[in-house]
Amino acid sequence: MDFTLSDEHRLIQSTVRDFAVHEVAPVAEDLDREKRFPYEIVAKLGDLGLMGIPFPQELGGGGGDSLAYAIAVEELTRVDSSVAITLCAHTSLGTQPIYLFGNDEQKAEWMPKLCSGQALGAFGLTEPEAGSDAGNVRTRAGLDGGEWVIDGAKQFITNAGTEISGIVCITARTGPEEISNLIVENGTPGYEQGEPYRKMGWNASDTRPLTFTEARVPEANLLGPRGMGFRQFLQVLDIGRIGVAAMGVGLAQGALDEALAYAKERQAFGQSISKFQAIQMKLADMATEIEAGRLLVYKAARQKDRGEDFSLTAAQAKLKTGRLAVRCAEEAVQIHGGYGYIEEYPVCRFYRDAKILTIGEGTDEVQQMVIARALGA
Repeated sequence: MDFTLSDEHRLIQSTVRDFAVHEVAPVAEDLDREKRFPYEIVAKLGDLGLMGIPFPQELGGGGGDSLAYAIAVEELTRVDSSVAITLCAHTSLGTQPIYLFGNDEQKAEWMPKLCSGQALGAFGLTEPEAGSDAGNVRTRAGLDGGEWVIDGAKQFITNAGTEISGIVCITARTGPEEISNLIVENGTPGYEQGEPYRKMGWNASDTRPLTFTEARVPEANLLGPRGMGFRQFLQVLDIGRIGVAAMGVGLAQGALDEALAYAKERQAFGQSISKFQAIQMKLADMATEIEAGRLLVYKAARQKDRGEDFSLTAAQAKLKTGRLAVRCAEEAVQIHGGYGYIEEYPVCRFYRDAKILTIGEGTDEVQQMVIARALGA
């Protein structure tokens, strides 16, 4: 197996790394502290073609593959998770349903806007009683005069309430035993975005509840065949796990970067603390585990690009790297000592941002269920 990145993938890696260092890093702390959505950065990501990186150029996308996408997400998360999840949720969850299940008219209307970053996409699955139990959807939609009438609520939805939000693709019960996916455009009467949540981390990303009160959308807003929503969103979630797993690798790598730089600079007992074996062991373990996690993410991406079944690998990657991000962020804070508890140091933000990676896009326990079933247990 060849582990070498192609010239194209290396170019994406260096381009996004340069962007993250020079455009994101200088404002990341301010965005987090002010809980301010990164509009300017999103616009620049759109200009670079990164908001639609894994989609065909004829639809307005960047023409990249899943590996290119994972690399881009990793490099952004290495500096800031809020910016990374904005791109990740938009691409994996908001745009994928249109690309995978949309008809020609839906793609023509929305793909160019979404891929350019002119409009943000969101995915509305989670509800008060439908999270890990994703099939327990209570939001309902019924046909009336050529329109779907939607009633219900969603929670923990990313990207739905910004000034550039365009659509949310929601799951809804369209019959007693069927779930379908529907496109709901921002500005639809009866569709309201609640106030943003006060969160532990990802403070510069947009996360809020949504409500639908007799919200009407055209019958043509149905995504794919009626009643196929459950199968559709499982496919979307599999793809999304590659992106979130890449975030885990990126955050862990960013934590290692900061810990190593600090350990070389910090003096104690007449030498830099990087010379102490206790610190070296932490750094060595972090580096080794990160490389293992990265290869697992890249394997899932390559399997998807080859048209192979990647569900098991994506679940393994997501489980591995979410836990890895939490552990590396904790070790980075420990290496920083008291300074790791101070907001001016990025590792403090990394520590707060890491935990959600073991919860969002399917909890660790859900990943374990997916893996165990794939093993035949």
